[in-house]
Amino acid sequence: MTLQIVPTTTNPTQTAAAAPGAPSAPGVHDTLRSNLSLTGPAPKASSASTNPAETAPQSFHPLESRLAKWRTQQESLKMELLRRQFGIAEPVKRQMELGIVRAGEWQPACLGGVTNGANVHADILAGRDCEIGWEDVFTGGEEMRDQADFHAEMERRMGMEW
Repeated sequence: MTLQIVPTTTNPTQTAAAAPGAPSAPGVHDTLRSNLSLTGPAPKASSASTNPAETAPQSFHPLESRLAKWRTQQESLKMELLRRQFGIAEPVKRQMELGIVRAGEWQPACLGGVTNGANVHADILAGRDCEIGWEDVFTGGEEMRDQADFHAEMERRMGMEW
């Protein structure tokens, strides 16, 4: 394992427009109409998949893949430094804690629930509790005012309805 801080770049440095351009400005590449990938067509959505994660729209912007690689690289660097400083037990313990939290059987809806994939406890263990991502703001159309509060949810779960 190398202690590389920045992941290697795999995105193209030059793009070429395959379409003639925007209708209002001929010769100017129209990214919104063609695709964000800039290098190839978007993959066709298959109707055979029933998993909502597979049918969700995906972005093909090079910056998004670079940021995902950055987060992966930083996580592996952090685990390698922990292994060198404290031994193999520390990274194994942290990965086990993250696995337990991610596979938790129940999470209150006020903390994100299990529907939108948000996991406050996993964010805390991973050190991302101070970050605000677009998943935290745009929850997919679910309204918080329709959800019960934490105490009502616990009473319903424990059968304390009187």
